[in-house]
Amino acid sequence: MTETENTPARWEDVVTQLVAERGEALTRYAYLISGNRDDASDLVHDALVKTFGRLRNGFGITSAEAYVRRAILNTYLDRGRRISRWRKIAHLTVEPDIRESPDADTETRLDLQSQLMKLRPRERACVVLRYYEDLKVDDIAQTLQISSGAVKRYLSDALARMAVGLDRAETHDLGDNRG
Repeated sequence: MTETENTPARWEDVVTQLVAERGEALTRYAYLISGNRDDASDLVHDALVKTFGRLRNGFGITSAEAYVRRAILNTYLDRGRRISRWRKIAHLTVEPDIRESPDADTETRLDLQSQLMKLRPRERACVVLRYYEDLKVDDIAQTLQISSGAVKRYLSDALARMAVGLDRAETHDLGDNRG
C-alpha cells in the first residue's frame, strides 16, 4: 500500500484526488451501468455526495473508490425501483459519434453496446459486474444482495437476449448486402 492509503486523509483531499485520478474511470463505469452519459455523470456526483456527505475522514484513495463504485451501483438500482416503468430504449441511449470505418472491432463493440442498453436494469448490472468488473457469480450476488441463482438467471437471460439481437443485426446486414 502507498503512504496515502495508510495515512488517514482529510475527506476533501481524498475527493479531490479521487476525482482527478479516477473520475473518468468512475464515469465510464457509471455509463456502462446506466447507458446514458448524463445519467452517468449524475450517478457519479450522487455517489460522491453519498460517500463523502457525512464528512468521513480516514479513507485512502483505493477504499474511497470502492465505496463510490458501490454507491454508483446502489444509486442506479434505487432509481430503477422508483420508476414504475422504464422508458423505451431510444430515450436511454446516447448515440456515439459513428464514423465510417472498415474496422470490424468498432462495429462489433457498437453492436454489443446497443444490445447491452436493451437489457433490463438488473440484467445489465449483472453483465457489467461479471464482464467489466470481472466479478464471480457469488460476488455479484453479494453486491446486488440477491441469490447466486438469480444472478445466473439474469446472466443467462441477458446473454440470450443479446445473442438474439446480435443474430438479428447480422442477418439484417447480410440481407442489405445482397443484390
